[in-house]
Amino acid sequence: MHVRRLFCRLAATALCGLAVAAQAQVPQYGPNVTLEQARKAVDAAIADAGKQGLPMAVAVVDTAGQLVAFERMNNTQTASTAVAQDKAVSAAMYRRPTKAFQDAVAGGGAGTRVLSLRGASAVEGGLPLVVEGKIIGAIGVSGATSEQDGVVAKAGADALAK
Repeated sequence: MHVRRLFCRLAATALCGLAVAAQAQVPQYGPNVTLEQARKAVDAAIADAGKQGLPMAVAVVDTAGQLVAFERMNNTQTASTAVAQDKAVSAAMYRRPTKAFQDAVAGGGAGTRVLSLRGASAVEGGLPLVVEGKIIGAIGVSGATSEQDGVVAKAGADALAK
């Protein structure tokens, strides 16, 4: 009985340590993205999409998921307007790339629970915007394949990381 109690205490201590370590790895929110930063991210994403010949919609939201900047290129499918915003909101609110949700759903089983999360977009193309280690908002891109959306979103996010 004594060994079992000791084992339980050790296991609980280890789990608490893992929880603290996991929380420390999640980027925290910082100040909200400014209009100038949002435009810089949108411009970089639009430039990258243009180089690839991909008509895209690009949205940048603040940490609360509120739209700060948006642009839709000519000939972008109409649905991409809302999808880009949904991806940005998901990345900001859940503090992770939307590809994490896409991968969870693709894995099946327990990963499909993601589909029940309010506002979670399970399609690649949404990324948190991180400056000085803090999330200041997110970018969402739509208009091509999810992988291409992710590449263009990264170009926008990278413009602020420099």
